[in-house]
Amino acid sequence: MITIGTRGSELALWQANYTKKILEDKGHEVQLKIIETKGDTSQQWNTSFEKLEGKGFFTKELEEALLSGSIDVAVHSHKDLPTENPDGLIIAGVSSRENPADWLIIREDCVDDKKKFNLKENAKVGTSSARRKSQLLGFRPDVELADLRGNVPTRINKLKNGEYDAILLAAAGLERLELDLSDFHVEQLEPSEFIPAPAQGVLAWQIREDDYKLTDIFDAICDYDVLININIERRVLNLLDGGCLLPLGVFCDVEMNEHDRKVFKIWTSIADSWDAQPKHLYYETTNTEDLPEKIVEHIKRISGKSIFISREVHESNTLNRWLTKLGFTVENKSLIDLKKLTIKELPKSDWLFFSSKHAVEFFFMQKPDIGTTKIGCIGKSTSQKIRELGLKADFIGQSTDTKLVGKQFSARVGLGKVVFPVARESMRTIQWQFPKQQNVIDLPIYAALKVPHTVAETTDILVFTSPSNAESYLEKNSIHPHQKIIAMGEATEKSLLKAKVKASQISTPFSFDDLGLFRAILNVL
Repeated sequence: MITIGTRGSELALWQANYTKKILEDKGHEVQLKIIETKGDTSQQWNTSFEKLEGKGFFTKELEEALLSGSIDVAVHSHKDLPTENPDGLIIAGVSSRENPADWLIIREDCVDDKKKFNLKENAKVGTSSARRKSQLLGFRPDVELADLRGNVPTRINKLKNGEYDAILLAAAGLERLELDLSDFHVEQLEPSEFIPAPAQGVLAWQIREDDYKLTDIFDAICDYDVLININIERRVLNLLDGGCLLPLGVFCDVEMNEHDRKVFKIWTSIADSWDAQPKHLYYETTNTEDLPEKIVEHIKRISGKSIFISREVHESNTLNRWLTKLGFTVENKSLIDLKKLTIKELPKSDWLFFSSKHAVEFFFMQKPDIGTTKIGCIGKSTSQKIRELGLKADFIGQSTDTKLVGKQFSARVGLGKVVFPVARESMRTIQWQFPKQQNVIDLPIYAALKVPHTVAETTDILVFTSPSNAESYLEKNSIHPHQKIIAMGEATEKSLLKAKVKASQISTPFSFDDLGLFRAILNVL
């Protein structure tokens, strides 16, 4: 008989019964034993995590029961575990990973689809997680944060009763309990943007280290692909000596490249405290040797530098806020002057496609009647600009590979016709991916006129947001060996390479938005 120790909450019991079924399917006899933990007691007191001392307050009593022999295995939500096991205990295996994301559950009367995460201005958001607090404040500094305790159904009821406008919860727990969320708007936050806790969505099976029979049993059911990923995540946590109070998110995902090699993608968010600006990093590599150590070393090296961004301050509000809070000195100046070109006649089409915020602005300022025409765009930044107009993009290209986006969009459109509101100097990268060019209509709606400007030679990082801005910069300035360059997109990079700028100095962001630029800037440090 295998005795599983578990907390008594609905979610903990689901996890224990899930494990029980796996073991029973393998022919083992299993029983459950409920054990109350310090974390459970503190939830009854409505105590904030920040007021609890030490680590492992959801796990300590279960571990003591293991060591005493009153249970054989403890089932944990892996993200709740300290990174080091008590003497005599080991993690014998881990489950497959459920949805690792966080969800923002919003009362219907608090939804504003023109705002980031569809959340109204100055909303009261419930969470007791330092990680969630730091990231949410980074994106939405207007929100009011309030501690939220209790098991998952209790938290949902508090939202329903109007104690909060929205709450943040792990998707895995909500999906496992199959709770009815039909009364709310559920904003499913992307793990690559709002970074989960290390090992979020994974169960850990903890046993005594000398229980060799159970070691073999759990070795047979362990998901080793998941184990590799979360070992990277939790090693970062361990190196930073972190626990529940550390505002740290780490998420590792894997995909195969064209050479059938695993590409590890790691997103990290770390802040000094829950109310401090998080640092965001993104790594992509086929070699994971010492990867957590490299990430932590990189985090510790980040310090404020001088930076030039080729767009005006009002276009960089969020990015500037993030950078200045980390001690950067930022100069904003667009090196081009955009001139509106009047739309004489809007061609009939099935789709409109926007490749920049400027295209959205200059097109819709002329109040064209688009009827039921579908809208496509590239990147979250452009889609947000469309949302601010009360419209919604039917296609959003997520890749920074504009050729790939063009192929994906062409496949979505099929035989339909597309109007591309563009700059007069457009390089037509996306348009060229359409096999039938007669279905592609360019509509020039603005022109970029160069406005050269002298930038201090001592500037550490240069960010160019378009080929025209890069070309305008080079009319009055040189690129110096100490300078790092961020090129927004393939066309901007090609423009710099054509001007004999060294490829080793140039980096490109992994997404066309402020977060992508922010990560690219911190990555080059």
